Amino acid sequence: MNSFRHPARVSRRPALRVVPLLALMVAALAAVALAGGQGARAQDQAPPRAAAASAAPQEAPAPPPAPPAPVGAGSGGAPQGAAGAAPASPAAAGAPVPADIQQLLRLLQDDTRRAELIRILEALAAAERGAAAPPAGAPPAREPAAPAPAAPAAAEPALLAPNTLGAQLLSGASQRLSALSDELVAAAQALTDLPAVAAAVSELARDPVTRRRVLDASWKVALVFGLGLFAEWAVWRMLRRPRDALDAMAPRPGSAWNWLRRVPLVVGRLALDLVPIAAFAGVSYGLIGVVQPLPTTQLVMLTANHSYVALRAAMAASRMLLSPASAHLRLVPCSDETAAYVTIWLRRILLVLVLGAAAAEIGLQFGLPWGAYDAILRVSLLAVSLLLVVVILQNRAPVADLLRAPALAEGESPERARRFFRGLRDRFAEVWHLLAILWLFAAWGVWALEIEDGFQRLMRVSAMTLLIAALAKLADSGARRLIGRAFRISPDLAGRYPGLEARANRYLPVLKGIVSGIIVFIALLFLLESWGVDAFEWFGRGQLGNRLLASLVSIGLTVVVAIAAWEAANAAIARHLARLSRDAQAARSARVRTLLPMLRTALFIVIAVFVVLNTLSEIGVNVAPLLAGAGVVGLAIGFGSQKLVQDVITGVFLLFEDAVAVGDVVQLGGLSGVVEQLSIRSIKLRALDGSVHIVPFSAVTTVTNMTRDFAFAVLDLTVSYGADTDKAAEAMRRVAAEMRADPKWGAVIRDDIDVWGVERLSDSGVTVRARMKTDPLQRWNVAREFNGRIRKVFEAEGIAFAAWPWARPSGDAAPGGPGELLAPRRATE
Repeated sequence: MNSFRHPARVSRRPALRVVPLLALMVAALAAVALAGGQGARAQDQAPPRAAAASAAPQEAPAPPPAPPAPVGAGSGGAPQGAAGAAPASPAAAGAPVPADIQQLLRLLQDDTRRAELIRILEALAAAERGAAAPPAGAPPAREPAAPAPAAPAAAEPALLAPNTLGAQLLSGASQRLSALSDELVAAAQALTDLPAVAAAVSELARDPVTRRRVLDASWKVALVFGLGLFAEWAVWRMLRRPRDALDAMAPRPGSAWNWLRRVPLVVGRLALDLVPIAAFAGVSYGLIGVVQPLPTTQLVMLTANHSYVALRAAMAASRMLLSPASAHLRLVPCSDETAAYVTIWLRRILLVLVLGAAAAEIGLQFGLPWGAYDAILRVSLLAVSLLLVVVILQNRAPVADLLRAPALAEGESPERARRFFRGLRDRFAEVWHLLAILWLFAAWGVWALEIEDGFQRLMRVSAMTLLIAALAKLADSGARRLIGRAFRISPDLAGRYPGLEARANRYLPVLKGIVSGIIVFIALLFLLESWGVDAFEWFGRGQLGNRLLASLVSIGLTVVVAIAAWEAANAAIARHLARLSRDAQAARSARVRTLLPMLRTALFIVIAVFVVLNTLSEIGVNVAPLLAGAGVVGLAIGFGSQKLVQDVITGVFLLFEDAVAVGDVVQLGGLSGVVEQLSIRSIKLRALDGSVHIVPFSAVTTVTNMTRDFAFAVLDLTVSYGADTDKAAEAMRRVAAEMRADPKWGAVIRDDIDVWGVERLSDSGVTVRARMKTDPLQRWNVAREFNGRIRKVFEAEGIAFAAWPWARPSGDAAPGGPGELLAPRRATE
């Protein structure tokens, strides 16, 4: 914030705050009116008269017109430079008006004015002689030959559409810069003629009449403004108690009703503030008529009075709204510091505007050229723009804090589309002051360059920019809400399709980001159109934008169709797996889970190739050579990788025939283990000791799957030759019956034991064989449990084993073979 006085001191001080500046301005302008104005008028009138004399050299000299009064009498102070811009015709000059003749008679009868007239005529004659006689040794003036016009350049397509604000800004700037350069050259030539300026100043300083008139004008101006300011101060002092009473009666800030009650008191305070200003106006305007100044001095005093009254009235109106000294009478809700800050900067801006306008108007009365008049006004408004730039830069940080996106809650993470707009708001908060400064100078340029309907167009462009930005924000918010509702998964639907919600959440941020990007792109096109850039023409028939947009739409549709096909295939597979799981078809479910990675890989390759080829075709790449090259490369790879192709084909057939599945215990190529993974070309087995075997499908000639449908636990018991085999068989049936009666083992044993009898006779003893039908993967567990129980029964009944009793799941399975792979598993698994 800018440093400023305490709010209580802002409006308590009287009107003398701006007196030094106004007094300085009035004194300077009075001196100009009485001294410098006449010399400037003489310089302005000399060239036209010389031109008129050279234009009609053979005409008889006409009677001299009424000479200009030394202080601008006759025409009411009209600018002499403007009057002398075009020479009068001889007929008009030779017919004086009777009123002019009477005025000339009165002028000649006054000794003081007659002497002033003589001095002016001598100065005019000297100026004409100086203008007509070229400098010694100078060649005769000759107009340089105009260069041949250059051939017009070939027409180029304009970036800005014709008759738009941007086009007129560029055109007006070019014309105004050319005119301004001419004015600056003329002013530089006049200012650099230092001998003439010094001679005129010294002549005016030696003239006693001029000195007397300057002193007369100065004391009259000082008297008028001094008495007027004293009257304002006296009235302000007298009304201090009523103002304090209104301040005490004002309600405290609070509800809307208190605000309404405050309005009449604020209006009364405004009336009390206007009374001192009215006192100043009454006294000063009355004294102007009493002291009877010369016409030009009177114009200066009236203009200064108007400016001062306007400035004081504007500040009174601002105090009515802001009331920096009293919060009870403040209509605009703000703090004391803010009210004082705005009041101070408003006073500075109004002071620059009023002083600039007053200086331009007073200068115009003394014959100031219209170009200089416009330059003063433009510089004044430029100074106001610079002051506003200072205000903007001082308030850059507080406004940026208001524009930035609100802080996120702890642990909150916005979605991608919201992050984009949050970043956009933060970026705008960082550069808002630059945009505001650019808009200020654009407004000044529109006014300074006098662009037709410039302000209306600038306001329309600004309003359209804000409207488009607001509509884009609303459209983005609405689109995100609609997308969120469209992708909302009800609990019933999520229960029927478990993976649907996860897939929807996967694509939801991407879709929101795409929609937000489209909205921003469309808003940018409308912004360019409102700024005068014909953006929609870029997307006309045959234009680059049209082709680019068509390609993007085609590529986007291709990607959407590809994603839909991919997700539909995944959803169908997942639904089929869920149905198999509900129907207790574990075998088929395992096979589908085995085929799923390969199917997904193949589908992804097909979809990716389709999308890439379509994208390249839309970009303009000829895909025919690519397809031919891919075919050649594929043929070469096929010849060079026959074994790989054989692995893939064999694996596909094995899977489709449901020969193996994940979790099966198999023997492949002399290796055994549990199937852990199936790829498109190999199978991975986990052995009993934890080793991993990777077996290519081309090496598989025979598959031994020991975990399909059901299994038999084959039980071979070898007893001595002296043992009773019938008693041994009976013991085996009894132990099997006990196991079936046990809930733990009855659930996995599907049928009674089948005792085959004596299987063989060997040197060690007699082998009795039996088998029990079990669930897959349970025969080894059942055989181990049966061996443990039968050993105890044989010991109790005195049946001797010929050798250490053991049972194996099959006749050719050695200890440590596939049957040991599931040793840790129990019957309930």
